[in-house]
Amino acid sequence: MSNLKVSLVQTSLHWEDKASNLSMLSEKIAGVKASTHLVVLPEMFTTGFSMKPEQLAENMEGDTLAWMQQTARDNKVILTGSMIAEQEGNYYNRLVWMLPNGQYGTYDKRHLFAFAEEDKHYTSGTKRLIASVNGWKVHLLVCYDLRFPVWARQQFDEQGNYEYDVLVYVANWPEKRSTAWKSLLQARAIENQCYVVGVNRVGKDANDIIYSGDSMVIDPLGEILYQKANEEDVATLTLDKDHLDAVRKRFPFWRDADNFDILL
Repeated sequence: MSNLKVSLVQTSLHWEDKASNLSMLSEKIAGVKASTHLVVLPEMFTTGFSMKPEQLAENMEGDTLAWMQQTARDNKVILTGSMIAEQEGNYYNRLVWMLPNGQYGTYDKRHLFAFAEEDKHYTSGTKRLIASVNGWKVHLLVCYDLRFPVWARQQFDEQGNYEYDVLVYVANWPEKRSTAWKSLLQARAIENQCYVVGVNRVGKDANDIIYSGDSMVIDPLGEILYQKANEEDVATLTLDKDHLDAVRKRFPFWRDADNFDILL
């Protein structure tokens, strides 16, 4: 396990315009000059946070998956972000973890944002996804999941081995609730003794909702390593394996943690 380099793409999105978004993101990803292992895109990166899955959803053989496969292969990176997916007549806010060899894993957003009636248009996921890269275990979640700490809660075996090392949240999180976004990202890092990467969009959508971005990288002590508000930005950060190990060794809080099961 060595250091992990993560690139965050904080961008405005073209409303419900897949072709324009994929073209824009291709240019941004190709422009990443630093060596990186993982590129993280916002939630619903092809459309914005749309409640029209009947018109916009794709299956897992559609243009967006093909674009992710080609982009990951051409840039020799892992690529992740969420899209509107259709499967067996149901619609999902689906995060895809795309490897450079074209293989991928998926995570369907568990907590649907009823305040915007997301629960009326999409089906909730039932399984977590913890992926691996460069010896790191990465737990992948989507936006509103951030408000529900049990779903992200670190679990340990009897030897104190941690379930994961990094939490990644992809989001379309409105500026009006940015205080919650920033506070909860730090809380998840502290309580789970892990790095947290939160990637949010900027700009205004067709519903006049403003997004401030505030994409962040936070270390296992809750220290902010990166934060950018109110403008587009592509940043690459290095997550330090030795620092992670030192924090966990110095503060073995896992010994005092509660045992629990998640019942669906």
